[in-house]
Amino acid sequence: MIRFHRDPFDDPAVSCDPVSVIPDIHDPGAARAPQVPAADQTLRILSFLARQRGPAAAHAISDHLGIPRSSVYHLLAAMAAHGFVVHIASERRWGLGTAAFELAGGYTRQQPLARLGRPLVSGLADRVGESAHLAVMTGRDVLYIVEERAPRRPALVSEVGVRLPAHLAATGRAMLAALPREQVRALYPDAATFADRTGRGPRRPSELRDVLRRTRQDGYASEDGEVTLGFRSIGVAVLDHTGWPVAALAVTWEAAATALAGASVAPAVRSAADELSRRLR
Repeated sequence: MIRFHRDPFDDPAVSCDPVSVIPDIHDPGAARAPQVPAADQTLRILSFLARQRGPAAAHAISDHLGIPRSSVYHLLAAMAAHGFVVHIASERRWGLGTAAFELAGGYTRQQPLARLGRPLVSGLADRVGESAHLAVMTGRDVLYIVEERAPRRPALVSEVGVRLPAHLAATGRAMLAALPREQVRALYPDAATFADRTGRGPRRPSELRDVLRRTRQDGYASEDGEVTLGFRSIGVAVLDHTGWPVAALAVTWEAAATALAGASVAPAVRSAADELSRRLR
């Protein structure tokens, strides 16, 4: 449940009447008065949050955008009810919610990411001799948008269109490790947000933090039997020009059928991910 707490800098005398959603005539971000002021302010708040490296305080949003603070709280509450933002009560900050990630994933899927990534995924599978795939983040899931199955290799659960828990998949861990830590906390606030597939993998925020810490140290994400028993994966994030993880590339293999080690696969996956990052910029 999202709980809203008044920030210590709130002025109790500020009116919370919905009329306050109408923009101030001195709003520096508005060249002219919009016909639908609430919609204009909502989109500006979402755009502001999307440009930040982590969740932001309501007063910072108000000060930067020139929107009355009472209006900011009304709009944030409405967006939170629909999942577009989430309130981190312990820090009195607001970050993007899972619905915003859904929009980002939809945009990514409609852009040339799959087209640009397909030849790189294919080349990666040929180079390593194992199946490779490309995935994007949608909320707390990863969605697979490209898969290249290597010859004579078993079918994987990560077919195009399949969603898997991000905290279990190598692609998801690679992207989560590249997100601001505050954003990860907003996505995984407690144990109830952790799905399970094979009985392995992190089940609470502290365990996920340990997994992501190792991912950052290694420079790649790995998973062993947490998505499908007997299979291992290595994943590396694909970053846009701001350093935001828009996707991840991964290789998956059957542990009993090959002597591949994660450290030996990682350079090839990283090379392909870096090249896709370069092509997207």
